Amino acid sequence: MASEWVEARFGSLVLFVSDKLQAKDARIDAYVSTENMVADFGGITPASAVPPAGSVTKFKFGDTLFSNIRTYFKKVWQARFDGCCSNDVLVFRTENEGVLTPDYLHQICRWEKFTELSIRTSKGAKMPRGDKDALASFKFRLPPIEEQRAIAHILGTLDDKIELNRKQNETLEAMARALFKAWFVDFEPVRAKMEGRWQRGQSLLGLPAHLYDLFPDRLVESELGKIPQGWRYSRIGEEVSVCGGSTPSTKEPEFWEGGQHNWATPKDLSTLKFPVLLATGRKITDAGLEKISSGLLPSGTVLLSSRAPVGYLAIAEVPTAINQGFIAMKCDGALPNVFILYWCKENMDAIVGNANGSTFQEISKANFRPIPVVVPSGSVLTSFARSATPLHQQMTENERESLSLAQLRDTLLPQLISGKMRIPDAEVFLKERNL
Repeated sequence: MASEWVEARFGSLVLFVSDKLQAKDARIDAYVSTENMVADFGGITPASAVPPAGSVTKFKFGDTLFSNIRTYFKKVWQARFDGCCSNDVLVFRTENEGVLTPDYLHQICRWEKFTELSIRTSKGAKMPRGDKDALASFKFRLPPIEEQRAIAHILGTLDDKIELNRKQNETLEAMARALFKAWFVDFEPVRAKMEGRWQRGQSLLGLPAHLYDLFPDRLVESELGKIPQGWRYSRIGEEVSVCGGSTPSTKEPEFWEGGQHNWATPKDLSTLKFPVLLATGRKITDAGLEKISSGLLPSGTVLLSSRAPVGYLAIAEVPTAINQGFIAMKCDGALPNVFILYWCKENMDAIVGNANGSTFQEISKANFRPIPVVVPSGSVLTSFARSATPLHQQMTENERESLSLAQLRDTLLPQLISGKMRIPDAEVFLKERNL
C-alpha cells in the first residue's frame, strides 16, 4: 500500500560510483560514452573509440548509467555487463539492495521529476552538465521492497518488448544493407558467375538459384569504372526528384497553432535509432504548408539532412513537410526508396565530400544532383525491392509498436512510482492491451 511508503533522499540510498580504470586498459566492446548512449532511454550502440589517455569510470552489471551532459536528451541505461564509461556519464549503484533494488533505482532515474531536476540545475551554456549535489538531494517516496520489484517488473516488461524490437530491427537493417552492398557495391552475383562459382540451377549463400538469370556475367567499362553489363551510369538527380523545404515564419501563429501536418527538421532524425520517421516534433497548419514550395512530401520520401550535420537519413513513413535542412528524394523513377536509402548510406563519403561551407558543412541540391549512381536492370531492381521492402516494412512496424510501448511506459511510470496507481490496476491495464 502507498501508505507504507517512506520519504527517501537519493544520495542517502545511492552510491555515485567513482572507481577508475586507465583508458588504455578499457575494452571498446565494454565502453559506454555519452555519444553511444541513445536518447529517450533508447539504450546504447557500439562504441566507435575509447579515450587514448586518462581514466574512465568502472561500472558493474545492474548499475544505472546517466549521461550528465545535456540531460534533456534522457540518455539513461541499466548496465547489462561489467564495463567502463566516460567521466561525463554518472554511474549510480544502490547502497543496499535490501532497501532499494537496482531495477527500481533505474526507474527512478527515468522518472520525469528526476530528469526535470537534472535539467533545471544543470550548469554551463554550451554543454550543460547536471549538478551531482542537486541529484543527490532528490527526494521521493520509497515503497516496500516487494512493491519495488513488482513496479520494476511491470515497467521492465514494456522495456523488454522495446528492446526485442530494437534487436530485431538491427538484424533487419543489417540484412538489407548487406544485400545492397553485395548486389550493388561488390557486384557479388556477377563476379560469382564470372568466376564460375555460381552455376545455373545452383544456390549459393545469398544467391538462390531462381535469381541466376537476372544478373549478367560480365563487367564492362563505364565512367564509374567497371559495372555489370546492361546496367547504366547515371546521376542521382536524374533518377529521383530532389527538393528542399523551408520554415514558415515562427512569428505568425496562424502557421503553427493547431498545426496538423508533420514538419521535419534534422533534429527529428537525430534521435532515430533506425531510418524510419513516424512523427515530427512540430506540426504546421494549412496556411504554413502553403509557404513551403515543396509542400507535403508523400510517404516513402527519403530524407537526408543537408547540414548540421550532413548525413541523417530516414524514409518518411507519414506525409511530411520539411525545413531547409534537408535534401528530400521522391523516388518516382526506376530506383525504389529502399535502394536510395542504402545507396546514400554506402555513398555518404561522396555526399559529404560534395559539401562546402565555412561555418558548417552543407551540401546543396546543386552539388548533390550530379553525384554518380549505377542503375541496375529493372528485373534486378524489382527483385531487390521484393527482398528489401518487407524488411523495411517490418522495421517500420516494430518502430511503431515500440513508440506505442514507450508512450505507455511513460504514462505508467510516474503513476506507479508516485504511488498514484496500484499495482493490480496496472496489471489489468496491461492485460487489457494484451501485454
